[in-house]
Amino acid sequence: MEGKYHTYHWQGINKQGQKVSGSAQEASLVAVKYQLQRQGINTTKVRRKRKSLLTHYRNRITPTDIAIISRQVATMLGAGVPLVQSLHLIARATQKSSVHQLMTSLALDVENGTPLSIALKKYPQQFSELYCDLVQSGEQTGALDHIFDQIAVYREKAERLKSKIKKALFYPTMVLVIAGIVTAILLLFVIPQFEEVFNSFGAPLPLFTQWVIALSRGLQNSWLSILIGIVLTLFIYSRIWHSSPRVRHVSDRVLLSLPIVGSILRKAALTGFARTLATTFAAGIPLVDGLTSAAGACGNRIYRQAVLQVRANVIIGLPMNTALRATQLFPDMVVQMVTIGEETGAIDSMMDKVASIYEREVDDAIEGLTSLIEPLMMLILGILVGALVIAMYLPIFDLGNVIR
Repeated sequence: MEGKYHTYHWQGINKQGQKVSGSAQEASLVAVKYQLQRQGINTTKVRRKRKSLLTHYRNRITPTDIAIISRQVATMLGAGVPLVQSLHLIARATQKSSVHQLMTSLALDVENGTPLSIALKKYPQQFSELYCDLVQSGEQTGALDHIFDQIAVYREKAERLKSKIKKALFYPTMVLVIAGIVTAILLLFVIPQFEEVFNSFGAPLPLFTQWVIALSRGLQNSWLSILIGIVLTLFIYSRIWHSSPRVRHVSDRVLLSLPIVGSILRKAALTGFARTLATTFAAGIPLVDGLTSAAGACGNRIYRQAVLQVRANVIIGLPMNTALRATQLFPDMVVQMVTIGEETGAIDSMMDKVASIYEREVDDAIEGLTSLIEPLMMLILGILVGALVIAMYLPIFDLGNVIR
């Protein structure tokens, strides 16, 4: 949004002299009164709603919400429902107050003669430049229903892909975190109990057991320092990552070099590039502008930089297939499909095929990763816990041999 918007509760009297109330999302108190005045409502009371952090998180407008809104608008326009009425219907049907305020504001702007593409630009956090450009293209060609259908398909597939990747990475991360917590609990609370028993034996302990006990003592003496160090490291890295483009660039390069995960991220970047280019080209957006949007849709700075370099080469007259090949990041299949698309004038169709191919490959890779991770994580957890158990029982076995 432009500036920071807040939610205001208001009470007033409408043109019929009836008392009415509601809520509005605007940047200031003056803006609320102005919007209500345009609707013929004299305000008697307006107060800003204070939000808790949890409420703000739950009520935020997510990319999934935008995908759903796009599909609803496409469906209603396709059924012949006027645009303003469609926006009002979506506003009334939603249970999220933030979405209600957004759609109501858009409906009022369109009612007052503002093109939808211009109204959308008031909310850059929700509607990207690509989204606004596609809507503007639909307004100019008179095919807004078709454009919204394309937008809906594009957003749905993009969100589905993101969700799959997040789920694939979330599972191993949580297993490793749980393994770390279980190991720390054993070292902090269980091992010390065994150590007291071993001390009563008065016999030398196996070397492996001595190592585990030394590790336990070290963790007991400095667990707070270790925890603070981990938190500070993550905090500092997060701050540097947000402030340093070079760090973000290096981080993305490292991610691409990881086994299995790197391959999935590469294919996801190619999917985002191809899907965006197919959508923009089909909507009649110039290739140079489409490449700008495709660069942002890659989701990886290495590929983003490569696509921007392709754009620069296309501007100076190079064919896109030559520019793609020069980056050495795009597979031969992608380059060949682009070559065919340029020769036949069907880049949108070729890019749509490329996106579908890599989307299927991402699905297969994620399924393979999931099936590989489950036994691997169980093996890691078993080794960690099993090693600690063996270390604690070795002295008992040695004691039994001594007694015999």
